[in-house]
Amino acid sequence: MKKDETINFNKIRTYPIRERDSTVKIDNFAGKLPAKGASFRSFWEGLPDIMSTGDLKKVAGSIIKAHKRNKPVIFCLGAHVIKNGLNPVVISLMEKGIITAIALNGAGGIHDFETAFIGATGEDVASGVENGIFGMVEETGRMMNEAIISGVRQGLGAGRALGEKILRDGFKFREYSILSSGIELGIPVTIHIAIGADTIHQHPCCDGGSLGEASYIDFQTFTTGVSKIGNGGVMVNFGSAVIMPEIFLKALTISRNLGFPVKNFTVADFEIIPQSGVVSTITQRLTSLGGRGYFIRGDHELMMPLLAQAVIENL
Repeated sequence: MKKDETINFNKIRTYPIRERDSTVKIDNFAGKLPAKGASFRSFWEGLPDIMSTGDLKKVAGSIIKAHKRNKPVIFCLGAHVIKNGLNPVVISLMEKGIITAIALNGAGGIHDFETAFIGATGEDVASGVENGIFGMVEETGRMMNEAIISGVRQGLGAGRALGEKILRDGFKFREYSILSSGIELGIPVTIHIAIGADTIHQHPCCDGGSLGEASYIDFQTFTTGVSKIGNGGVMVNFGSAVIMPEIFLKALTISRNLGFPVKNFTVADFEIIPQSGVVSTITQRLTSLGGRGYFIRGDHELMMPLLAQAVIENL
């Protein structure tokens, strides 16, 4: 390259730093943390208002606003939320009237039911699959399938049928059950079943028609709740990477198809590992007609109690 063809860096233009729109300011910085004996409120307010903590504060604020305006706050939960011991946190938010509806995937319903029944759940999947006994315990499959079949005959969805079974039979650990708490508190708890995906579908007493009908009834109940979240409602998804985002997408479509003004709401997706397609769907596409979408990465056993306490402290 000839010397006269070389770009002249001396002609590069600059501008004053005060004219730049800086994305991070000291107002966003953390407070003086940590502090011995600090209250949760001071801890919360001292968190940096940047990235995930900034989004977490916005989600908590949206839930608080929705609660004060009597708008729906829907929690969609995957099974790991229950396996990670978070039922007491969820139930506390239900008792305080903050959560107005809960949707579980099929596995979530199973772990909640077992917890209420014997105070324990979960198993070693790897060894169970090798031995052909994974998910083959007698009581869970028999009781849950019978309850769903009986419930469908009464026009009940899976969530209500199982919750009523827990209460009717006086399960010893029912105080830890989201399903039975929903009935006692008048909060709809729905279960959305993918046939063949859950252990109770392996049992000889399983009836596919009843599973489908029970899940469809719950889908209608869930869609009714989604139709009301416009103008300030909130949907929070914890730990369901596929089923609940897809169910929410269809419920939202039906609501808009029927003329419900489901716009300007908040969606928050809490996941351990980001799932790009799901994140795009529920945090961007579903709020494209107005509203806000947040993706917050972190372990559920840390993020959910933090969110719950922040909401309670700031109500």
